[in-house]
Parts: sequence; structure tokens; C-alpha cells
Amino acid sequence: MHSLLESAGQARALPSPTPPLTVSVRTLKSPRAFSKPFDELRGFIYTVIMARIIVVANQKGGVGKTTTVANLGAALAKLGNHVAIVDLDPQGALTVTFGLDPYEVRPSTHNLLLTNEIPFEKILHQLKGNFYLAPANTELIALEYRLIKEPDRTFRLRNAIGRSRQAFDYIIIDTPPSLGLLTINALVAAQELLIPVATDYLAMRGVRALLESVWFIRERVNPELRLLGLVPTLYRKDSLHSNAVVAEMRKVFRQRVLDTFIPMDDAASAAPAARKSVLDYHPNNKVAVAFMALAEEINHV
Repeated sequence: MHSLLESAGQARALPSPTPPLTVSVRTLKSPRAFSKPFDELRGFIYTVIMARIIVVANQKGGVGKTTTVANLGAALAKLGNHVAIVDLDPQGALTVTFGLDPYEVRPSTHNLLLTNEIPFEKILHQLKGNFYLAPANTELIALEYRLIKEPDRTFRLRNAIGRSRQAFDYIIIDTPPSLGLLTINALVAAQELLIPVATDYLAMRGVRALLESVWFIRERVNPELRLLGLVPTLYRKDSLHSNAVVAEMRKVFRQRVLDTFIPMDDAASAAPAARKSVLDYHPNNKVAVAFMALAEEINHV
């Protein structure tokens, strides 16, 4: 872990990483207004803004990271945004959620990070008109060892997104429950960090360690990285313990705790079995309603 952070911190010794130039479609004028083809517009500054790249991370498992990525992405797409969700977890839970097999799917995020040549859009699967998935293959588990001698190994995702010519409003990255190479790639590529925290005492303990790594990366490599917020998950309104944990969360992290809480409900577990987001599986369910509220909250930050 320390060696990975140190290698990330040696950014000045590496070739400058490609900045993520994926632009928002919300402010992009018609390509006919330009004399150059649309796919060359990435180098021009013209009422365009960067896509919001959000990494969803927590080194503790079972806190709802994948559920958050899948359903926040679906909710943001329903609001009219162009959204890509990225699976960087070798377990491939996000990939399975939308009906793809992480043992078979290729190309995947593994190929994207390994070759350092494939454009981001080449691995995308269109889930709906404006909603895309970059799937994971189980081969990701060996990626850290395969890239051990590569000096740019912590910049691979950032560079891959920078090579993209497809416009997005949001790119949301799912990470494994660890602070290894894959999570660090996500933190280096992202502008914002969203931390799902289950409303139980033990889930809060890993947040400080994650934030220490985040501040290190921000100071040494990625000064744009900021904490978007903590989102309480698996929340039980009638539980004294859940409410006590939320109160403690607000005491420690204050305004960084988002207003939207994601409740505990069976629909969140049943939806992946149906190969759907909760919003498509049971749109009136309280979990679906909560993720729409979360999307609205983030969309206006």
C-alpha cells in the first residue's frame, strides 16, 4: 500500500498524465458550429465542461458501493445525463448486476488498464440510450502484479479516460474493498469521492484510513480530488443504532454527510438477480426513490 502511494506521489518523475478531457454534453454546442470534425473538439475550449468523475470507495466491504454506483448511475441517467459506470472490482458485481459475465466479458477494464492503448469508449456496453457500463473481468485480480514495473501504473485509468472521444456528464467508478492499485487508479482519475457508509458502528472505522490516503493523493498527484460526501446506507429509520451512527457521522464529518439516506430493503438485493437497477426493477420502492433523491442532490452540487 505505501509503495503504491509513493509511486503515485512521484508524479513529477513521470510523463505528465493525460488529463481526462471527456466533456459534458449539456453545454456542448452542435458540432456543425465548428470547422473541424466533432471528434477533434476535445482540444478546443468552447463552453464545454469536464465530465464529473466520481469514485465510490470504502475499504470496508458490504457497505453498498456497487449498489450505489449501479443505482446512482441509473438515476442520473433518468435525469437526462449521459452516464458511464465503471467496474474496477475483480469480483465484477457491477458487471453481473447488468447481466454480463465477468469471467467471459472482453474487452473490459482489465484490457483498458493493461494495454494503455484502448480508448475508453471501446469497452463500453450500452445499457440504455444514455447509460453505459465499462465491465470488469476477473483477470483484474492479477493486474497489480502485471503492472508492478510500470512507472505509470497508478495513472492508467486517468489516461484511458483522457483518450476518450465520447461525451459524458458523469463517470462513476466502482472500486474493490481495499486501497490497492485499482482503487488508487480510481482516486487519481476522479475529481470527487463519494463514500457509502453503512449505518453501523464498524462501518465508520475505515473512513478515516481512506481519507488519509485520499489527502495524500490530493497533495501529491491529484489536487482536483475533493470529498463529495458521505452517504449513509443500509439505513433503518426505526433503529436506534442506525440513528445513533448517523448522529455520530454528522458530529465527525458535519456538512460532508449528504441529506439523502439509502434505506435497507430487499429490493436492493433482488434487483441484481433480475439484472436490473432498482429503479427499473421496482421504481416506486423506497430504495429507488432514495436514489432518485440522491441523484437530484448530487446533480445540484
